[in-house]
Amino acid sequence: MTVSSQGRSLFAASRKVYPRAASGRFRVLKNRVNAVLLTLYFVAPWIRWHRGPGAADQAILLDMSGRRGYFFGIEIWPQEVYYLTGLLVLGAIGLFFATALFGRVWCGFTCIQTVFTDIFVAVERAIEGDRNARIKFDAQPLSAAKLRRKLLKNAVWLVIALLTSWTWLIYFSDAVQSTADLFHGRTSVWMLSMWVVFTASTFLFAGYAREQVCIYMCPWPRFQSAMFDEDSLIVTYEAWRGEPRGKAPKDGDFAGRGDCIDCGLCVQVCPTGIDIRNGSQLACIGCALCIDACNGVMEKIGRPGNLISYDSVTNQVARAKGLPTRLRLVRPRTAIYAAILLAVMIGLAAVLTTRARQTVNILHERSPLYVRLSDGSIRNGYTVKILNMQRKPQDYQLTLAGLDGAQLTVIGYTDEPVDSVKLPVPGDAVGVFRVYVTVPKGAKVGGRTDVDFVFTGLSGGAFMTQESLFAAPAK
Repeated sequence: MTVSSQGRSLFAASRKVYPRAASGRFRVLKNRVNAVLLTLYFVAPWIRWHRGPGAADQAILLDMSGRRGYFFGIEIWPQEVYYLTGLLVLGAIGLFFATALFGRVWCGFTCIQTVFTDIFVAVERAIEGDRNARIKFDAQPLSAAKLRRKLLKNAVWLVIALLTSWTWLIYFSDAVQSTADLFHGRTSVWMLSMWVVFTASTFLFAGYAREQVCIYMCPWPRFQSAMFDEDSLIVTYEAWRGEPRGKAPKDGDFAGRGDCIDCGLCVQVCPTGIDIRNGSQLACIGCALCIDACNGVMEKIGRPGNLISYDSVTNQVARAKGLPTRLRLVRPRTAIYAAILLAVMIGLAAVLTTRARQTVNILHERSPLYVRLSDGSIRNGYTVKILNMQRKPQDYQLTLAGLDGAQLTVIGYTDEPVDSVKLPVPGDAVGVFRVYVTVPKGAKVGGRTDVDFVFTGLSGGAFMTQESLFAAPAK
């Protein structure tokens, strides 16, 4: 253990957190959000979407082997990876925007670590009891009864982790076929290895690491405070009303003291084990369960609610001074985030709706740049790739422009140089062709000459022109 020069440890000892069950509107909200997110997560890969013969029929699929991304009617090719960049930018700015408005609402309600930790804790509570019962249970010496309950809890956790990790994997491979292969013993070693890795991760993170992941492993708490301002809604404690704290007076007279009766329920229900009365902290994930716990206590002792509340620093200061409060959602920070979000969404939509479904790429051969044939003519080699993103096959007529006297030879399609050639490309595929361009002896070329490859769709396809160069000896 690392120690300071005075002999004291530089690290706080880890302590197990035993979250207590909470009830209230935020607990109800978390339950509903969990139900929606889990339903979407487990159901989405099983939704079918017909795309035609030979195409993936899974609505949401990142097909690694087929090198395609599918989202219902949208199909993304490897060449269009910039869409992923746009989505990542959209997600990041969206997270900044939500944080500026409502604090760590992502961490408290929608983060996958939060959702599955909540599920694992619910299983633990159902088997071992609520907070006090679990503390006493863990303090008991090992016995057959204790071992049985521990094994049962871990077995249920393992089943959840197995289902969760398998569901994650079938977002990257056909859900129906992959699951059938699993039950028939045909699953690849790679797929099984990934299943083991993701199962172990879910089991350890949600079952045992829990708040340690949020506090120490996740980078978001380190810079999320930069997204806040004095008008951001965060979980706050009204110290001006709660202090000085003390036990609840028997006569119900709170004169000369604060409303907080120091019951500790706000700490006991916290999934990270912090005391919100000490102010905003890195470990607070904004789940607001402490608000539910405190409001329940305030109701019992007949004091006003929201001693702990979802509020802004500005409103807390105003309320302490007896001034009116306001909800200020529109401000420079949020307006900028909203503008960036809107711009990125419009840009993605515009690019997606106007993208070409047929494109061509031409790579000039570099070694050698040109070849002088025995009859004195000059020949250049090219690799031509035609991307046909439509389901039906297409035929393209290839001609040249800008290079007088030039003729084409396509390996496998022409025996002699020709003025034009038909190139067939299957549907939903890339046609790759080896093309030679030859100019006769005496042609007016020298050094580098621009040449246009012209592709005309013979079945109503696109008209595409791609410029390249023709290399020849300098004159």
